[in-house]
Amino acid sequence: MNEFEWRLQMRRLRQPVAPPRDLWHAIDAALDQPKSRDVAAGDRHRRARRRWLAGAGVAASLLLALGVGWHVMRGPSPLTSSSIAANTGPWKPADPRFSGAAIELDAARMELLLALQQAPDSAALQRLLGRTEQQQKQLRQLASQPG
Repeated sequence: MNEFEWRLQMRRLRQPVAPPRDLWHAIDAALDQPKSRDVAAGDRHRRARRRWLAGAGVAASLLLALGVGWHVMRGPSPLTSSSIAANTGPWKPADPRFSGAAIELDAARMELLLALQQAPDSAALQRLLGRTEQQQKQLRQLASQPG
């Protein structure tokens, strides 16, 4: 093929070409037909998934609201002077595996007591102190167990 033939073919491509059959009837008929089963099934699946996600969101919100309400209604755990005075002295376990944890928990407890002197109404500090004392109690129980 030489350049002249190639240019001639290119000029023919610029001319409008009529399709062999009328396409508008097929397009119009396709638009008028009801959806196929696959499309309807996909829509049902999407709607069911949206409903499920909406239900899960409502359930999660309800659980969060109930948890916050329960936490607020429970209130801070009151600390009595006896619970503060119960563990005043540092505890030194005989087992060296527990001594590091005992030192850390005792230091944390002392820092929390100092912080509570500055802010005695702090519910967060009271909860932390209660947790620390609970951990000290568990550590003492572990140290007292044989083995």
